[in-house]
Amino acid sequence: MRARSLTGIAIGAVAALVVVAASTQAAELRLLTWKGYTPNEVVEQFEKETGIKVNITYSSNEEMISKLRATGGAGFDLAQPSQDRITGVQQEYKIYRSFDLSKVNTKQFIPSMLEATKKNTTLGGQVYGLPHIWGTDGLIVNKKAAAAASDYLDLCDPKYTGRVSYRAKRPVLIAFAFAMGKDPFALYGDKGKYQTLMEQIGDKLIACKKHVKDYWTNGDALLSLMRAGEVTLAMGWDSGGWKLTQENADLVFVAPKSGALGWIDTFALPAKARELDAAYKWINFVMRPEIAGKVAASAGNFTASKGSEKHVDPTLQKLYQASFSPKDVDNIKWYPAVPAGLEDIEGNILEKVRAAASR
Repeated sequence: MRARSLTGIAIGAVAALVVVAASTQAAELRLLTWKGYTPNEVVEQFEKETGIKVNITYSSNEEMISKLRATGGAGFDLAQPSQDRITGVQQEYKIYRSFDLSKVNTKQFIPSMLEATKKNTTLGGQVYGLPHIWGTDGLIVNKKAAAAASDYLDLCDPKYTGRVSYRAKRPVLIAFAFAMGKDPFALYGDKGKYQTLMEQIGDKLIACKKHVKDYWTNGDALLSLMRAGEVTLAMGWDSGGWKLTQENADLVFVAPKSGALGWIDTFALPAKARELDAAYKWINFVMRPEIAGKVAASAGNFTASKGSEKHVDPTLQKLYQASFSPKDVDNIKWYPAVPAGLEDIEGNILEKVRAAASR
């Protein structure tokens, strides 16, 4: 009896230790985000304050959607797709879960940006996205070699043949549409008309293919091409252009005449996130103005954190003002939510562009 009792005690003690170990094991936030959004000092401060380890996977919109589709929304606790990639994707694939806004310190957000993003990411009365980083696509110009460039169609100008670059992704379809006097967003509700417009843009891009040195897929690769002078005119992000300007005053970001394309990268919860508490803590942490200032410095773009402008590097403010006049700001074309099915149309057009021989 005594031996049996001691064995029972031993088993109970081991079980208790297992429970204690499990309860004290640090949580891990699995974050699917863009490069530049998680500076080391911010991650380290968060881990120190919360005891939560941050596991980061860098990605892009297409890759985020692909990764979450492959797992049904598992594998990550927080993702950062652009706001136009949420409701349509959710309708088709059910890879996100809605927010419990009672767990979000919404007072830390710029009210107008918060409300706009909530509106654009609401489905069935539930909010699926909150704003984080915002910026624009436009032209990155070498003023010595392409001073006259002022709009997206200049990427097709023969005088820049072999020194042009842009991504073979949906932004170039949208950009060329606006530059050709069309409003692609106005056709979001009519797939037939949108298909026709995209085919026209695809034909234009195929005709322009002979002028393209490279379809860039990585922001760092584009910057290297610009630095080396191999590319003198490109479609790219404002943050990349501003980075180059700080190195070489002849390389600048220009807001195109037909309008820069405005984007907002969000916070979104994957459908099968397992560490929701960690995800909410991260959101509330990085939206603190002083932390948001550090993120903005790393990303090269501004955030939706209210009051963070007081913590943003003055150099970034000056670069922004040099690229955007008040008129340019008013002319920004902000991406609305993409209806289900339109990305398939765009994807097919882009495949034809990539596969086509240069004319």
